[in-house]
Amino acid sequence: MNGSFRIGKLFNIPFYIHVSWFFILGLITFTYGKQLAVLTRLGGALPWLLGLITALLLFASVLAHELGHSLAAIRQGIEVKSITLFLFGGLATLDKESKTPAEAFWVALAGPLVSFLLFTIFTASATFIPLPIAAAIIVKLLASLNLALGLFNLIPGLPLDGGNILKAAVWKITGNPYKGIIFASRVGQLFGWLAIISGLIFGQFWNILIGWFLLQNAGYSAQNAAVQDKLAGLTAADAVTPDSPIVSEHLSLREFANDYVIGKKTWRKFLVTNEQGQLVGAIATDELKAIPTNLWAQTPVKQLTKPLQLPPSVTPERSLLEVATILEQKKLSELIVIGENGIVVGLIEKAGIIRLLQEKAQVNPA
Repeated sequence: MNGSFRIGKLFNIPFYIHVSWFFILGLITFTYGKQLAVLTRLGGALPWLLGLITALLLFASVLAHELGHSLAAIRQGIEVKSITLFLFGGLATLDKESKTPAEAFWVALAGPLVSFLLFTIFTASATFIPLPIAAAIIVKLLASLNLALGLFNLIPGLPLDGGNILKAAVWKITGNPYKGIIFASRVGQLFGWLAIISGLIFGQFWNILIGWFLLQNAGYSAQNAAVQDKLAGLTAADAVTPDSPIVSEHLSLREFANDYVIGKKTWRKFLVTNEQGQLVGAIATDELKAIPTNLWAQTPVKQLTKPLQLPPSVTPERSLLEVATILEQKKLSELIVIGENGIVVGLIEKAGIIRLLQEKAQVNPA
């Protein structure tokens, strides 16, 4: 998340704070400090200090909520990239999705369960432990805030936890996780519009802000899931670049220049294969300059072929979603597709994947 800075680790999970967090921290400190000044009749800076403590304990509760998600994910072997506190609460960023709807359900539910547990602990503390009036007020306030946090997050629309629970349910019914995300995102957008409309009617600025947050994030989730769904239904073979830069080592340099270089698509480097179609190296077009043109006809490509370290590759049957993930994670612009017996099928480029999705969208408009 842009505008965030790291402050440490929790359970070996990087912990970040977004700059917007300081705004909400100040607002909560002011709001509860003002309330505590009235309820406790304390003077000076003490109510504001207690308001700050309340705000920090509230965010500690939000952090515990996100740790609930994170620890549930870690138990499933999912890496948690980070936890970030920001204007609207917290966000745990996971490396990947759960493998099954049931596992996704428990990761989503873990956060609200932590909030409800904290509600129970704070309520019991306020009920059975004699506390000074200021402390009792803060504990009761934290109990009600954790209850509200748990219930609010169970609203069945993404990006809230209830949306992830709904996603898991639709995934279970349809067998398709992306359909679950799209459905839960649409419900999230519905709640976003309801929040904005209610904010406009009753003059509630926070409702409008929360509604906007839901709309933006739910819309992004729906678009991303729609792309992932299309990618998951395609394979690497579907996205191989036509006329990929592959030449036989037995071609003469003259044939190579005439058929693949002069007046053709500008490839600066070509993969070189043997008689069986297996990769043996690469040739750069600039290397043609090393051989006089009058010798090109009798000089094979093999002579200028340079060995390659085994480049990143995928099989033709590999899901295009997995291919796109590899390209993104390894910061690559292309991958080689290699079939049975090491036969080179062609190249997959990021731009080629985008073009394929655009073509599919034109053929099958939403």
